[in-house]
Amino acid sequence: MVNKIGVMICGHGSRSQSAVDEFATLAEKLPPYLPPEWDMEYGYLEFANPLIRDGLDKLRKNDCDKILAVPGMLFAAMHSKNDIPTVLNTYAAKHNIDVNYGRELGVDPKMVAAAAGRIQDAVNTANLEYGEMALHDTALVVIGRGASDPDANSNVSKVARMLWEGMGFGWCEVGYSGVTFPLVEPCLDHVSRLGYKRVIVFPYFLFSGILIDRIYGFTDKCAEKYLDIQFIKAGYLGDHPKVLETFAERITEQVGEIPPPNCALCKYRTQVLGFEAEVGSVQESHHHHVEGQGASAPGSNVEDCNLCDTFCTGECRLDMMDHHHHHHDDDHGHHHHDHSHPEYPQAKHPLGPESARKK
Repeated sequence: MVNKIGVMICGHGSRSQSAVDEFATLAEKLPPYLPPEWDMEYGYLEFANPLIRDGLDKLRKNDCDKILAVPGMLFAAMHSKNDIPTVLNTYAAKHNIDVNYGRELGVDPKMVAAAAGRIQDAVNTANLEYGEMALHDTALVVIGRGASDPDANSNVSKVARMLWEGMGFGWCEVGYSGVTFPLVEPCLDHVSRLGYKRVIVFPYFLFSGILIDRIYGFTDKCAEKYLDIQFIKAGYLGDHPKVLETFAERITEQVGEIPPPNCALCKYRTQVLGFEAEVGSVQESHHHHVEGQGASAPGSNVEDCNLCDTFCTGECRLDMMDHHHHHHDDDHGHHHHDHSHPEYPQAKHPLGPESARKK
């Protein structure tokens, strides 16, 4: 019997409605890139409906007996390595259905091209608004999500280097929106000392949401501090055609001769400097308690939070940590009472989350 193939795009979900809408838009633009007889659904780990398992249910009801799943994520950290596989494996075992799991988007020439497109747009706009400036005289700042996973964090650096070298910027620095270091403000403080009069700030993110607001918010704050520097905000990746092409490849490559392996430098598989204790950790999901609660999940609405003045700085997470909650800063507004979470070794780095405290 010929397998009927279904495709499952696994998103994270967000407290920001715009991010959820953008993910749906991206997923809905994918089918033209795939064989016409394949069914496609999408779903989220948490904070938004449909859930991943809802999408899998639909594919099963449409008689798909082989499912090609992909993480809708740029890099592989805890969500792609732990949470999504757990949901998929549990589902596959329960319903006795074949579920494959592909690679994250990862470091890919097409993704670098999409990023370069967004950065070039920002450069063009700045040249129109402020006058021409050579790229050699311009600094690039690439901001990644930030994770407690050095593999994911270092991939941001690799992408940044390819953009720096490929486009010919004078200098490039990498920062992160949370969890690790340096965060956006200390990163831009550092760049302000380098003598560049124009700084392009590019969020290497798929979608809008609380973290994009945070990145642009700290960029505005630094523009007010350093009046002699032009801080130019580049757009995030969004549904750039090269992003869609990469997603399609992550799906179709699973039915090739030899599907490529995922996560080569995974701290759960191999000894990574500083994270040696995590090899062989049990694969489990930390999200089952908020699956599908959508906007009713704890801390789910950024709109009615009044802790910050203009944008979410993430400072409240530090206060929560001070109250000895065992949890991991993933900006979800809930606690993981889950002691299998190892302490992130650089949690107290002065340029990391601690830097968000009001001095």
